[in-house]
Amino acid sequence: MHQDKVVFVTTIILICWTAFIIGWERVSPYRKGLAFFREGFWVDLVWYTIIQSYFLKILIFDYIISPVQKDLGWMHVQFVAHWPVTIQVLFFLVTHDLYIYLFHRFQHSSKFFWRTHEAHHSGKEIDFLSGSRSHILEIIINQTIEFAPIIILGANPEVIPIKALLDAMFGMFIHANVNVKMGKWKYFFNSPELHLWHHANYKEVFHANFSTKFSVWDHLFGTAYDPGFAPGNEPENWGLPYDYPKDYFLQHAFSVKRFEEESLLRYRWFSRYYNLRPNVFNKLKKISFRRATSLKKLSNDSV
Repeated sequence: MHQDKVVFVTTIILICWTAFIIGWERVSPYRKGLAFFREGFWVDLVWYTIIQSYFLKILIFDYIISPVQKDLGWMHVQFVAHWPVTIQVLFFLVTHDLYIYLFHRFQHSSKFFWRTHEAHHSGKEIDFLSGSRSHILEIIINQTIEFAPIIILGANPEVIPIKALLDAMFGMFIHANVNVKMGKWKYFFNSPELHLWHHANYKEVFHANFSTKFSVWDHLFGTAYDPGFAPGNEPENWGLPYDYPKDYFLQHAFSVKRFEEESLLRYRWFSRYYNLRPNVFNKLKKISFRRATSLKKLSNDSV
């Protein structure tokens, strides 16, 4: 199948999967009462999912992987070129997932690399979109190590969109606010049942449940935590034990130097910038409410 067609098909599958997960969260929620437009929703969607992903894709593929492949003369390395596409996908899926487990575990034990990962744990309300919240440096490291071997080892071009699709699907699933029991499959595949505990604000899970796709790594290396019940449902039971900025740019600045977000509001220019998005959103809500009220009134008058 031509790569463009593969990209089209995987995009359609991803859209359908997103709709399915959103519906699943509404029907069978892990934490009841979690709003769809929860705190940080627009930051995660606009800044992390759309804008950051778009520019980092260009940076990683065009300005990191491509020059490395060209300058080091690795065009002749075709280690997996003759493997079936299915085997190639499985190979990179498993090897990269093991790397992610090890690097993720390292991030939780390193003061420096924790600052490149803490943004991912900052949300108090976790849902299908929460997995997209990751520091720029973390994404550059992980996706370079993920996709560079695929290109350098001569994999079929179709492997990249298929691997990216599976990454996105698993990422949405393990962060989804869905109440699902995996039974014995939880010892092999990761799920919200295990991963949502990793986002809870409890000391016992800070060094546990590091797996992304295959929970077998946690069970194999002794880092699995599965108490058989859910975390508490209060805000203090989730996210970080300290205050964390809500703004995208401040979240990255916070990884370099600690500060209090509220203290910056004393500057007029910052206050205007900080309140711009909420003000626009509130105005749009008011406009939508007025239109809905007007339509309802017209409907009643016609009756």
